[in-house]
Amino acid sequence: MSINVLEPGYGKDAVEYMKAWSLQQRIHDEVVSGNVQPTVIMLEHPPTYTAGRRTQDSDRPTDGTPVVDVDRGGLITWHGPGQLVAYPIVPLRDRAAIKSFVWALEEAIIKTVADFGITAQRVEHRAGVWVLKEGVQDEKIAAIGLHIDNGVSMHGLSLNVNNSLAPYDVIVPCGIQDAGVTTMALQAGRNIEVADVVESLSGHLLEELAPVVTTPENESEQQNIKENTQA
Repeated sequence: MSINVLEPGYGKDAVEYMKAWSLQQRIHDEVVSGNVQPTVIMLEHPPTYTAGRRTQDSDRPTDGTPVVDVDRGGLITWHGPGQLVAYPIVPLRDRAAIKSFVWALEEAIIKTVADFGITAQRVEHRAGVWVLKEGVQDEKIAAIGLHIDNGVSMHGLSLNVNNSLAPYDVIVPCGIQDAGVTTMALQAGRNIEVADVVESLSGHLLEELAPVVTTPENESEQQNIKENTQA
């Protein structure tokens, strides 16, 4: 398989954020060096707030809860039980096409929630994936925050499956004050577990990332095109 899927832990085996970040960094270095194939890490975290580079003091928890400052883009968010997290550590086929990479992640999320009967979409000028209903405040169902180094991505997306929304009450999630947060379970009107969603999200990620990620297969295709053009 061109892109490897690594699953270090869900539920009672949820992976501490700092441990997962160290794993990301190690795999990132190995992908950059060409020693490891592109990898998507999928897992669940214990409760953790993380703050991206643009986080303001006013966005942070109002109750003094500790926050992990990270090198991804975006603002503050929460990770925890009931939320499925995916970290694509992949070399971008076109290093200038970050928008295409983000689009692919969004598309994978949109198709995943659609598998459970939920309609979600992009909102212009707002990161992540949203559920929009007439007469109701826009609600975010998935967040995206990335870091690209040496053409290889880190960090990624978090999809709210059946997590509590209480942790969002003490922050300004993703810096957005005029919208809410939701979960797949709330939108579907039934219980959905993280384990129920893993196969769907991983499958859609592999499908949507294939055109925007450099793999041995498409590198060979590009070389053949170049040679044929020059002939």
